[in-house]
Amino acid sequence: MHFRDRTLVVHVRYEYTTATVCQARHHTRTTPPLLLRTHKLVRVESEECECEDTVPWPERPAHQDTPPRTDADATVPAAMAPAKRAPINKYAFACALLASMNSVLLGYDISVMSGAQLFMKEDLKITDTQIEILAGVINIYSLFGSLAAGVTSDWLGRRYTMVLAAAIFFTGALLMGLAPRYALLMVGRFVAGIGVGFALMIAPVYTAEVAPTSARGFLTSFPEVFNNFGILLGYVSNFAFARLPVHLSWRAMFLVGAVPPVFLGVAVLAMPESPRWLVMRGRIDDARRVLQRTSDSHGEAEERLRDIKKVVGIPDDVSDADDVAAIVRASNKAASRSSDGGGVWKELLINPSRPVRRMLVAGLGLMFIQQATGVDCVVMYSPRVFERAGIKSKTNSLGASMAVGACKTFFIPISTLLLDRIGRRPLLLASGGGMAIFLFTLATSLHMMDRRPEGEQVALGAVSIAAMLSFVASFASGLGPVAWVYCSEIYPLRLRAQAAAIGTGLNRIMSGATTMSFLSLSNAITIAGSFYLYACIAAAGWVFMYLFLPETMGKSLEDTAKLFGKDAEDEDAAPAAGGRRERSKPFAELGDVQH
Repeated sequence: MHFRDRTLVVHVRYEYTTATVCQARHHTRTTPPLLLRTHKLVRVESEECECEDTVPWPERPAHQDTPPRTDADATVPAAMAPAKRAPINKYAFACALLASMNSVLLGYDISVMSGAQLFMKEDLKITDTQIEILAGVINIYSLFGSLAAGVTSDWLGRRYTMVLAAAIFFTGALLMGLAPRYALLMVGRFVAGIGVGFALMIAPVYTAEVAPTSARGFLTSFPEVFNNFGILLGYVSNFAFARLPVHLSWRAMFLVGAVPPVFLGVAVLAMPESPRWLVMRGRIDDARRVLQRTSDSHGEAEERLRDIKKVVGIPDDVSDADDVAAIVRASNKAASRSSDGGGVWKELLINPSRPVRRMLVAGLGLMFIQQATGVDCVVMYSPRVFERAGIKSKTNSLGASMAVGACKTFFIPISTLLLDRIGRRPLLLASGGGMAIFLFTLATSLHMMDRRPEGEQVALGAVSIAAMLSFVASFASGLGPVAWVYCSEIYPLRLRAQAAAIGTGLNRIMSGATTMSFLSLSNAITIAGSFYLYACIAAAGWVFMYLFLPETMGKSLEDTAKLFGKDAEDEDAAPAAGGRRERSKPFAELGDVQH
């Protein structure tokens, strides 16, 4: 860009440096380093130069492609190529991997029911209504688990909450596999549901708090990745044990789920505790050690620690030796507010501020949409949908159900790899749009099968199966994992555990409501009508995501909450009215230009 007859100050923001350069080459001002989300030129801004002695930009000689170099050039920093993307922190990667293992058990317990129900119905002589209650009630039970996990994670810590979740999964699997009748099977489902709630809530929260900013989206998507892997294992178990005697097949499917929690509970003990929980407990030195191992650099670790201390309420001028005392004072202040009728639950549910209200609308709305589109119905009742599409054999329908698990497992890396590259919002919108289209296609093909001759029914059945798998792939490549990532990072630290528990509870209520009503709804308005309903919900969800969800990529957990507006504490700390706030006018918006 070339300027003549006027003098401008150009601000160029790169990934690590912000430089203010006078076009007249009289002075250069630099600001502290910034950490932006990508290696891109983000914005160029301009303002009038305040130099007393200014000269216009020198004429470009005809034989030169660039202006002549002068002595003033020595004061202008040379443009530097942005640094390469930091590699994934291996320690943070291992922590996220272990924390997400609970989600394998979650996915297994949900999907194994899709095949086990066929044999339980024959062995225990139970009805379709009892089957859909047994299948869906685990999600209602998980509500209690997610609410309990919010309290337990703040009391015992994130790590021991995961150990407790593994123990609950183990107990639930044994109870279900050894249950002699329907009533005891419901007891086992209740215990397993508590474990589901624990796993759904704690794994994303722990991973988000341990992960460095540069890889938080990638690592926080791990719970959904392993959840889908668990769903695939459940389908494989259905197919593997389908040839056993009826009274043994469904029991073997459940008992296999008792093996992984034993190893998982031991492995989790090797993980560090969440640094944010450690700071809340006054263990600053322990938190610093964890952050130094899970951050991309020592500077980032110290910056993350400062942000956490600020959110918890530790003053900046307090030394490390006084941190514990400061924590005690902050805790006493919080307890005092709680005794006056305040507290986290009041701030969330009774008297939320405008930013908190916006966070709840975004987070709870996203949790509602994720399950109201009927994805768990496809997972839980896929053999019946395949039977409706023309696959009549029980073994073949169980084999075809493995394709659903494979789609969810193999398409989820798409969002995992793109979360920190293109952002959360584009993935959510693309996924939501695809889900609406494929649900409508599935419903239409199923609806037409009853009105077409037998020769055309085969083709329509193939379209139905393709549409169902495409719907699952769309969900797995966007809304499935991104919803959990998004909701784990939008809430401030003081509200995060409880808000995540509320979101998880709503998610499980909607999952339970859809799975417990699918068979009855299909009998009332047909399977095609059910999927038409889910398609309308998916379309409405796309509009909601477009209007209410800001992008969070590249923001620290402490800065993400600011996207929803100023908090009351921030407003109190703002300068008095009449203070002058500088604003820069945009000179040119260069967008996402790669370097």
